[in-house]
Amino acid sequence: MGAGDPAGPAGSLSDLPAVHELAAALSDAPHALAVNAARRAIEQHRAAIRSGSEPSANILATARAQLVALTRPSLRRVLNATGVIIHTNLGRAPLATAAREAAEDAATGYSNLELELETGTRGSRHAHVEALLTELTGAEAAAVVNNGAAAVLLATASLASEPDRAIIVSRGQLVEIGGGFRIPDVVAQSRSRLIEVGTTNRTRRSDYERALEANPEAVIMRVHQSNFRTVGFVEDVPIEELCALGAAVIDDVGSGVLADASGIPALGEEPSLKRSVAAGAALVCCSGDKLLGGPQAGILIGRLDAVTAARQHPLARAVRIDKLSLAALQATISLYRDPRLAREQIPVLAMLDQSEDDLTTRAELLAQAIGPNAAVQIGRATAKVGGGALPLLELDGPVVAIGGAGRSPQALAAALRQADPPVIARIHDGRVILDPRTLTDEEARQAAAAVAQVLG
Repeated sequence: MGAGDPAGPAGSLSDLPAVHELAAALSDAPHALAVNAARRAIEQHRAAIRSGSEPSANILATARAQLVALTRPSLRRVLNATGVIIHTNLGRAPLATAAREAAEDAATGYSNLELELETGTRGSRHAHVEALLTELTGAEAAAVVNNGAAAVLLATASLASEPDRAIIVSRGQLVEIGGGFRIPDVVAQSRSRLIEVGTTNRTRRSDYERALEANPEAVIMRVHQSNFRTVGFVEDVPIEELCALGAAVIDDVGSGVLADASGIPALGEEPSLKRSVAAGAALVCCSGDKLLGGPQAGILIGRLDAVTAARQHPLARAVRIDKLSLAALQATISLYRDPRLAREQIPVLAMLDQSEDDLTTRAELLAQAIGPNAAVQIGRATAKVGGGALPLLELDGPVVAIGGAGRSPQALAAALRQADPPVIARIHDGRVILDPRTLTDEEARQAAAAVAQVLG
């Protein structure tokens, strides 16, 4: 060995072993991985020594910990105890069992993604969900892409990209959604002129009529204010009146309430795909991974000519959906054929539909599983839908609150994020909150085990 012993203490820089010596002590790991872990461990100890803090007594243990961290997948399952149902940072909607099984089946081997089994000729991947979507919404045709923003981009590009074509949008609907994605930028990418009508808070039918008189070939675009609301002195034009103006209408309904099948009162505030289709919109766009409760996807439904134009646009291939998401989406949409089944088996709908009794039972299970501890109490807090949906809806319910325990709430929340699996909580009124609304019973037990270990 050199100056340092990997199995011994490292109290000074001269005590640190060479990288190759520490890597050799990790003989059970591939060489490149062992070298990487050794470098990280040595740098960690070197930084501790230079800062004057006490390093770990055993640098080999640090290297082994680094080895574990390096071999752990970066994308991992976490437990969502935040109470935010459609949490963008946590992957938005969790999938129904049927959707997970469908994705696994599609991933196991080959599939008839673009093959007509009856004729043996090339088929369309849209066909796997088109019949379901037209059945549930009354649309003439349907197509799917890889996300909701792509659906809006493809709709504008396919319907409003001809020379001198324009898109008319209310000023109150020139919104920005997550990630800095702005409606004016979408219009610009479609190579169309943007015509703004009305004001931020009030847009009338006459505003659209004047714009169409000057631009008879223009397309009207309606954008649902899915992630915010304007209240007070406001006015807008219903989709039925917009479609009656005679121009092609693109209706971006945002979150995606599929038909009227869910039967959940809270969803009544969101525009349904079925209503927009019945009104006569050329294309209706929505996301698959928000209120619809499926995988990340973008859905376009509407008139046959408009959907055909979207499918044939060169951009369609760049934004096409993959087979795993398509399989999960097909399984999710199939559940909507039975409203009761959809409410029970699609997690987003089930969370919105949970009763006070069910939430109380799970909160008590969570608290009891943590074990007797003065820092743990059952209280009340407000959950949110999240994901840019139903921004005004507040879901009051029981929660498990953890306070004190000899550490700050920020430190406690950070420790829970290091659990296996990580537990993602929120901080409210100086306490760490675990909301049972976004946990299953089994997840509540896992979260409780993590809390009990952290409280120690």
